[in-house]
Amino acid sequence: MAKLDRIDLNILSVLQRDGRITKLKLAEAVNLSPTACWERLKRLEKIGLIRGYEARLDLERIGRFTTVLVEVTLRSHAQADFRRFEDAIAREPQIVACDATGGGVDYIMRVMTRDIDSYQRLIDRLLTAEIGIERYFTYVVTKTIKAAPPSVAEIAAAT
Repeated sequence: MAKLDRIDLNILSVLQRDGRITKLKLAEAVNLSPTACWERLKRLEKIGLIRGYEARLDLERIGRFTTVLVEVTLRSHAQADFRRFEDAIAREPQIVACDATGGGVDYIMRVMTRDIDSYQRLIDRLLTAEIGIERYFTYVVTKTIKAAPPSVAEIAAAT
């Protein structure tokens, strides 16, 4: 785990809100000289805390999509079973997030497809692939209330 101070966390938070901010504006936002800010930014990139910069798209303006949350329980729980499932899921572009969980289910996935029919074809393909799914439960998202990346500085300050 990287050792971060308040300034590093502020840099990361500003970049989360505006990845296209100029180096000068970033330095101003975190109260550093441009050179010191640039050095910190390069260090944060070098150690892998910043994996890239991307655009957040308004998908509703592009077209209609269906978002589905899926609880998945595996048939067997050996390390090889988890690895086989996770490798298969990582190759599916329609599965935009997948978290391993403790408790009653093994994984919770976020799936985005064109429609329910496309979602069902994906599930059928996963079941046919024999990647160890014992059961799954589907929850169609009717409205997204909050979908924002976590602010590192706010989370760190709250703990």
